[in-house]
Amino acid sequence: MNRFALILKHRWRDLSDTRAALSDAAAERLGARIAASEARHTGEVRIVVEGGLPLSYLWRLGPGLSVPGAVRQRALSWFGRLRIWDTEHNNGVLIYLMLAERRVEVLADRGLTRHVGASDWHAMVERLGQRLRAQAFEDGLTEALEEVSALLVQHFPASTNQARPNQLSNSVVRC
Repeated sequence: MNRFALILKHRWRDLSDTRAALSDAAAERLGARIAASEARHTGEVRIVVEGGLPLSYLWRLGPGLSVPGAVRQRALSWFGRLRIWDTEHNNGVLIYLMLAERRVEVLADRGLTRHVGASDWHAMVERLGQRLRAQAFEDGLTEALEEVSALLVQHFPASTNQARPNQLSNSVVRC
């Protein structure tokens, strides 16, 4: 795909596309599922659904940066912006969906990556990618959240006798 077509593809996407892919009601249901998940473990989970890459990312594409690389860099940017790396046990997770490319990235902080191998993350992303290519966005994100939750419960279970404050918002970011 030439650069102009790629830029058009990404810049054509906006908040209306993310709302079409994930309605307000679906985003609220996912937020409630995140809250229920976090009651079972000490991790923090965020979901971001973005229509297209910003122009600043698209201009940098070339031999040194592919579209998948740019999507990963954008996910890393959201990981930092949402302060997912700043949780008490370093066990935050970002589930990031880029609609223009139908790509997903699942990024976990160092506390969880010590316990979960790259092949496990890759398999999860592949399963989620299949759901997303079928445009089952809420179902795919719910499935990914369930898989992430299972890993967090396994490695960072919540203590029943200790109150745990919510460190990050449970709301889904759509942009």
